[in-house]
Amino acid sequence: MNPIPIPAHYNDRRRQFIDRLTRRVVMACGLAILLVMLLLFVWLIWVVVPLFSSPTIENAGHITFKQGQPAVALGMDARQNWAWRIDTEGRAGFTSLTGKTAMPELQLAHGAFSTAVVEDNVLLKSAAGLTLVQPDFSESEPRWKFPLGDRPLAGDPAVQAIALAHPDEQRWLVAEAGPQQLTLRQLRPGQPPLSFSVATPPASQLLLAPDGQLLYALAGNILRIWRITDSGLTLRESHTFSQQPVRIALLSGGSTLLAVDDSGIAQWFDIASETGPHLHYIRRFSQAGNQSFLLTEAHRRVFATLSQAGELKLFASKQQGVVLSAKLDSGVLNAVFAPRGDGLLVERQGGWQHYRITNPWPDISWQNLWRKVWYEHYPKADYVWQSTSANDDYQGKFSLVPLVVGTLKAAGLAMLFATPLALAAAMYTAWFMAPGLRRWVKPAIEMMGALPSVVIGLIAGLWLAPQLAERLAGVLLWPLALAAALLLCSWVSQKLPEKWRRRLCDEGREIWVLLPVLLLVTLFCIWLLPMFEHRVLGFNLGASLCGGYQQRNLLIASVAMGFALVPLIFTLAEDAIFSVPPSLGQGSLALGATQWQTLTRVVLPGASAGIFAALMIGFGRAIGETMIVLMATGNTPVTEGGLLQGVRTLSANVAIEMPEAAAGSGHYRVLFLSALVLLIFTLVVNTLAELVRQRLRRRFSQQEAQ
Repeated sequence: MNPIPIPAHYNDRRRQFIDRLTRRVVMACGLAILLVMLLLFVWLIWVVVPLFSSPTIENAGHITFKQGQPAVALGMDARQNWAWRIDTEGRAGFTSLTGKTAMPELQLAHGAFSTAVVEDNVLLKSAAGLTLVQPDFSESEPRWKFPLGDRPLAGDPAVQAIALAHPDEQRWLVAEAGPQQLTLRQLRPGQPPLSFSVATPPASQLLLAPDGQLLYALAGNILRIWRITDSGLTLRESHTFSQQPVRIALLSGGSTLLAVDDSGIAQWFDIASETGPHLHYIRRFSQAGNQSFLLTEAHRRVFATLSQAGELKLFASKQQGVVLSAKLDSGVLNAVFAPRGDGLLVERQGGWQHYRITNPWPDISWQNLWRKVWYEHYPKADYVWQSTSANDDYQGKFSLVPLVVGTLKAAGLAMLFATPLALAAAMYTAWFMAPGLRRWVKPAIEMMGALPSVVIGLIAGLWLAPQLAERLAGVLLWPLALAAALLLCSWVSQKLPEKWRRRLCDEGREIWVLLPVLLLVTLFCIWLLPMFEHRVLGFNLGASLCGGYQQRNLLIASVAMGFALVPLIFTLAEDAIFSVPPSLGQGSLALGATQWQTLTRVVLPGASAGIFAALMIGFGRAIGETMIVLMATGNTPVTEGGLLQGVRTLSANVAIEMPEAAAGSGHYRVLFLSALVLLIFTLVVNTLAELVRQRLRRRFSQQEAQ
């Protein structure tokens, strides 16, 4: 008898130590990856959260000084160290907001006078004439400057309203409303004034656009808008308000007009039409009410209402409701914003109250990122991403909807292109192809995945885009022609004699017949059809499209990105199909099922979890792809564009604009928000995909066990 073998028990301590060490290292690396992802998530949230913090206002101190007469003009420097004041008797002085000694007062005008203030330019209109002064904070001690000289310039003494604009460094415009005429003066240092007059009813309030192009004159409930040209004033249009405005004001940039009446504040701005720009009513801030003071910021489209009882309400032109509401002390006599909008100076009897305001991004809110916003000069509310600007008067437009839509369109169309090719290639290679040929084809397709995405994007943008523009009709017909050719070949194979069918179709030899046919169909669509289109018909489909054709468009990006996704999806799907136990397929064939029936009803259900994982991984790759969509599309952030129009994705937008964004700015933080949205979307998609994959695996594992 043969002795019964006794199982050997290995007790190698060195091997056990290595196994434990390896297991702990792998676990530590996995935990480290999770920790890095968590830290990245927390860091993005830390950068983004300040965007949505509520504005605040806090008391920065009380300044007591001796008041003679009420103030007609008030202001402070950008650092909020000094404040200046001009009273009704023409005395001007500087007062420190940090406890320094006040500067002596200067007599600027005598008798009754009116003022117009534009940022750091103060125009005094008295019986003696016009005097222009500027507070200068360039040195350690503030002082007054007289850009046009300290002697008053001649003016009309019977002036009911006055307005000032400073279009460029050496030019000032002054508008004066008399009893029967409207006068516009152009002032330059060392040059005599240029005057233009036009007969008009007396106006109670005048406003000049900062660029010196328009003049607004309010007379009762009628607003007249004058165009300023080199030859004088030309009436552009007039509007009759249903309620007589108490006052009007221009926001920063001079494009938005505010009209205050008993029912709130109405916002108006110009919209282009066939006859030129015209003023249109946009919205009403009903919560504003008719308060004593209307304050506007110098460089942002932010305004506030302040009552004598101290009720403060802060608004932004793109927000529907109140941005900040606060109750200050009563007895308000005058108030003014700091030049940067980060402070408020309130005058009461006996002194000033200085407040610090924290409102760095008034135009950005969670709702404005995802809803349509009516921007200045736009014909209607829309989703707009437009972040670059040429000056401080520009209003940034940050809507994430065009970027999200572009991301989903590019990824979805790329998956629509790649999925049929990759899955068909995987099924044929794993189930129908001869083993010898499979050993060559599978590595060749996998090598396609080694191509850098920047190379694919470069080829798509520089070579494929112009080629497709010349052969658009053939390219659009190509998929249909290939499908028709395959169906025709299948029908012909069924009509062949059994002998020929066995020779051509057995052991995967049909590929050598299909390849020439598919190449001929491709040659016809890509070369012969465009040649016929140009030489016979005499037109190009891309140039004749009514919606226009952009050479770098969504179709180019989807084809290029689909080409990059095919190797990834093919490899994972082919491995999933090939890993199905051979006994299942052999049993199905033994029971009389055809190869196609075995593939569709036995093999594919068993490999469904792996195929689904392949598709989800490919979709995640498409969502995060950057270089291909950056180089192959027009990078146009629009929502409506079709297949032949440009798009912009979240990842490409971050890559384009992050190097130019100022650190800590609203633009910078919105870009981080778009990266956070992309990360959350990828995590949600991958989590759902994993849940579905696990459910499919359990379901078909139970079916196989039965």
